[in-house]
Amino acid sequence: MKLNLITLTSAIVLAGTTSAFALDSVSFGTNWLAQAEHGGYYQAVADGTYAACGLDVTILPGGPQVNNRALLLAGKIQFHMGGNMLQPFSAVEQGIPVKVVAATFQKEPQVLMSHPDQGLDTWDSLKDAEQYILGDSGFQSYFQWMIGEFGFDASKRVPYTFNPAPFIANPKSVQQGYVTSEPYAVEKEGGFKPNLFLIADFGFDTYSTTIETMQDTIDAHPDWVQCFVDGSAKGWYNYLYGDNSAANAMIQKDNPDMTDEQIAFSIEKLKEFGIVDSGDTEAMGIGAMTDARMESFYGKMVKAGVVKDGIDIKKAYTLDFVNKGVGLDLKK
Repeated sequence: MKLNLITLTSAIVLAGTTSAFALDSVSFGTNWLAQAEHGGYYQAVADGTYAACGLDVTILPGGPQVNNRALLLAGKIQFHMGGNMLQPFSAVEQGIPVKVVAATFQKEPQVLMSHPDQGLDTWDSLKDAEQYILGDSGFQSYFQWMIGEFGFDASKRVPYTFNPAPFIANPKSVQQGYVTSEPYAVEKEGGFKPNLFLIADFGFDTYSTTIETMQDTIDAHPDWVQCFVDGSAKGWYNYLYGDNSAANAMIQKDNPDMTDEQIAFSIEKLKEFGIVDSGDTEAMGIGAMTDARMESFYGKMVKAGVVKDGIDIKKAYTLDFVNKGVGLDLKK
């Protein structure tokens, strides 16, 4: 699969001097095709935020045939966009020295969708659905938590094939989706706005769209890590609240199938549901993480049987590079 790369100039001029310094080149692998959900990173490239603190950042888009996390583990790239915290917990269990250094999404963007006016208009009423259309990953993670915490019925689950047609056809069904993506497809193809239930708002309190790096990178280049974390936070503030046209142009260059309408929908949902900027970020800045949130989510996953008890989860992340209020002044 051919990937488009976005690279900044190799040098910038130091403020107040006539000398220039070479930027350190690093690569950031995303976990899917370029989209608005990656907008803050593209923004930080577009407006020179990474360059301002010394990094020449290349964005490597992910996709169905791309495993950028494997490139991180192999030392081929320096930073990677993770999912939620389940994979880092698993890495600790396997003795893999990967660490989460920031949490770009304060909320997992996973939603359950239902048809309006079908008696499935509240979280509790979703238990009355005829079927739950769920992928394997969701069924093995958040749905196990929903079974134990709320009494959902696993026997109603049918596999999700990334096609909204079965959900659209059955008004008594419930389907998984990302709040920024599948609801848009349903509106376009089904002609109705589905009810949206963000699982994070009902207690699935993992961080998501994390920034991962290897412990070796933290040890050898803590300045790289701080620059990338700070630059990403500023990039997200500017993307959400400023002029994001240049970033969107870069996204569409890397993913020509991404339309203006889809991007606008995604940004609207990121804001409406507080996916990036809510809770702790209001005081500590985008990317914020706390031990309490980590422990809360881990405890829930142990109780649900999703992960083993006894994992030293503090090996999965570090708070050294976040919670400094970086970028708060950019929020408009």
